[in-house]
Parts: sequence; C-alpha cells; structure tokens
Amino acid sequence: MSVETALFTSHWQRTLEDARKAASNIAPTQQFGRLTRATGLVLEATGLKLPLESSCLIELEDEGRTTEAEVVGFTGDKLYLMPYVETSGLVPGARVWAPKVSNHAKGKRFPVGKALLGRIVDARGRPLDGKPAPKDAEYAALSAPMLNPLEREPIKEVLDVGVRSINSLLTIGRGQRLGLFAGSGVGKSVLLGMMARYTRADVIVVGLIGERGREVKDFIENILGDEGIKRSVVVAAPADNSPLLRLQGAAYATRLAEDFREKGLNVLLIMDSLTRYAMAQREIALAIGEPPATKGYPPSVFAKLPALVERAGNDAPDKGSITAFYTVLTEGDDQQDPIADAARAILDGHIVLSRKLAEAGHYPAIDIEASISRAMTALIDETHFERIKYFKQMMSRYQRNRDLISVGAYAHGSDPLLDRAIQLYPKLEEFLQQRMTESTTYGEAVMKLNHLF
Repeated sequence: MSVETALFTSHWQRTLEDARKAASNIAPTQQFGRLTRATGLVLEATGLKLPLESSCLIELEDEGRTTEAEVVGFTGDKLYLMPYVETSGLVPGARVWAPKVSNHAKGKRFPVGKALLGRIVDARGRPLDGKPAPKDAEYAALSAPMLNPLEREPIKEVLDVGVRSINSLLTIGRGQRLGLFAGSGVGKSVLLGMMARYTRADVIVVGLIGERGREVKDFIENILGDEGIKRSVVVAAPADNSPLLRLQGAAYATRLAEDFREKGLNVLLIMDSLTRYAMAQREIALAIGEPPATKGYPPSVFAKLPALVERAGNDAPDKGSITAFYTVLTEGDDQQDPIADAARAILDGHIVLSRKLAEAGHYPAIDIEASISRAMTALIDETHFERIKYFKQMMSRYQRNRDLISVGAYAHGSDPLLDRAIQLYPKLEEFLQQRMTESTTYGEAVMKLNHLF
C-alpha cells in the first residue's frame, strides 16, 4: 500500500468515526416539534408524541442555547410543557425535541445510595455544597414499585426521638408517619432539628421543599449541625424553584429514603413541608386547566398526597424502615385547612404546635391535648397508657378553668380533681418544656412521667 493510499484510508476512517460520534448525539427516532404558545407557566408545542413526565429541550433565541422542560399534560396532538427554570429568549415556532437518553439507562435517573451521605443536593441530584458529584453513586428512577400492604411489617418497635413530651405522651413507633401541624414562627424547624439530631436512626433524609432559601443554610448549619449532617442527605428545592422542581424534590427525597430502606437501614425522613408540595401541584394543575375544587385546590392535589406518603413506612421484615415526619402549614392556625385535613386522614398521627404556647415562651410548643399518635397503644403497656390519660385529664381540667383560677373566682375544695390539677400544673408544664440542646431518652421520659404522680 502506497503512502498516499494509507493517508487516504486513515483520513477516511477518522471521518467515518467523527460522523458516527455526531450521529450518536441524535436519537435514531429523533422527533422535532414547534412551540406554538407560551402563557403563564405553561408552553404549548405540536408535532411531538412524548409521554407524561418526560423531558424535552426547547431552543432559545440565542444560537446554541436551550432550556429543559417537562411534559405535564396534553390535549389531542398538543403538548403542555413547563420549564424547569425561568427562561428568556423563547420565540414563537422555536424547535422542541426530546433529548437523547444516555446509554447507561432509560428515562430520568437520579443518584442514590451511601455515596450521598453528608451531601446537600438539589431536586435533580446535583450538588449544592460546592463539592464534586459523588463518583460511586448508584442511579435509580424516581418511581419505585408499590409495596404490598400485607407484606409490610407492623409498627411494633418504639422509636426514641429524644424529645421528652413526644417519647412519653405521644410515643412513636419505627415506621410510623406523622404530621407536624404548625403555623409560621412557632418553632417547627427547631423541633425537627431536635428530632434529627437525637433520633436513633441509621440515616436521615431531609427534604426542604418550598421553604425560604435562607432557611436551607440555617437548617443545615444551626439546626442539623455537623454531627447530624454526617449521616444525612439534604434535598433542597426552595421557594424560588419552579413548581416542577419542588414536586420532584419531594419525590427524590422519598426515593432516597426508599433506597436506604431496601438496603436494610432504618431511615428518618423529614419533609418540610407537605403543604408546599401540595401548593406546587396546585400551580401546575391550575396552569394546565384543571378546575379548582376545595378552596382552590384541584382534585389531583388530594390524589398525590397519599401517593407520596404511602411510600414511607415499614417494608418486609427482612428489610429496613422509613419513619417520616411531614410538616403541615396551617394558614392562620386553621386546623381545618383542606391540606391539613387531608394530611390528618392519611398520616399515622399528628403533633400540633400552639401559637399561644410559643408566645408564652413554652418550647417545644406542643399542644398535648390536640396531638395524637395512632400507633402508641400497640407500643406501650397498660400502666404507661393510664399515666398518659391522667396527665391529659389534669392538663385539660386546668386549661378549662384557667380564667376562673387566674381571677381568683375558684374556691379551693369545690372540685377535688381540679384541686389536684392546680397542684400538679407547674410540674406538668415543666415536664413539657425542653431546651434545644437537651436530649431525653425514651426510658428517662417514661421514668419522669411516673415520678410526676
């Protein structure tokens, strides 16, 4: 073979290889559509056939720039798209196409596993802590197979959360799902931080969904702390993220917890907040034309809430568990808010924080009378249960007569039970209060409850 022939052959091979590489960036069945309308949060495109929740790319006015969007609905041959980030540069007739899926997987894949411990990531699994992406992370889809309810292990083991009033009066079981019902500024984040630091769990997954961006760093540094973050994964989707990312952040945090549970670990899942998750779904549903139902919330909101919550809990006996705490914001401290009412029905108990107690400097501001743990009766003995009933009776009797006692209108001896409540009330109130830096084990809490009487 002559030198010229060898050079020509080598050049032809390189050209063919370059062509193959270029072709590999375009899917064999690449579809292109056109952007026909942009109204509010929703974009409309035609010429594409894509399934719901799939991603697509939209070209912008500047050459070479694109933005990513998700299919949130369709009517006939018209797709409704919602971009992940606020965009500028969209033009009528812009090209829309489905990105080529990476070779190692199909569909959206997110990093999961122990490689993420100690990390803070966004709703797409990208690092927010300035560190490189974990190299040894596994990848999984957001959705997981539904658990057979008959194969779930029942809640039969007490979970120590380190908070005296919860351990003794609202005893929680491993694998339980509870709601933390509170208005703004009554100490829910501090209480969550206490439980995150003191709860006996192998792994903590924190989903900060729709909260203020300032609170993300504050929660990590001042509430979770260095010791807490070492065994935690934090997924942050603040309020300035698109509703799609807020929904995805909650689903991703739950998927991380499911992956740890499958590996046999006991997981504590903290979701702050379930209300912001519902509001994100409301924004999407209203934008694509779903009619509002209860106080402006479309029906799809009330369908998504149980779908998310039911993913937590115990798995089969040979696997791990997910104990979940979901914060629920009560607008104007209204316990009959539609989201609060729906959450109360699908959770295994609720802890109500009182604004009156918080304003009086009573922390944690747990309203014991309004709170309940539905799994408690299966976890404690009869003596403990009778102590709890007596404690609540004393608190209730005193609170109902508080005004009479304060103005001196009650005559001592008129009601023996109330006399006993007046005598015990200072001790009961002291028992319910606990400093943020103080931890009380389950055994200590039960012993102190017995010593009260």
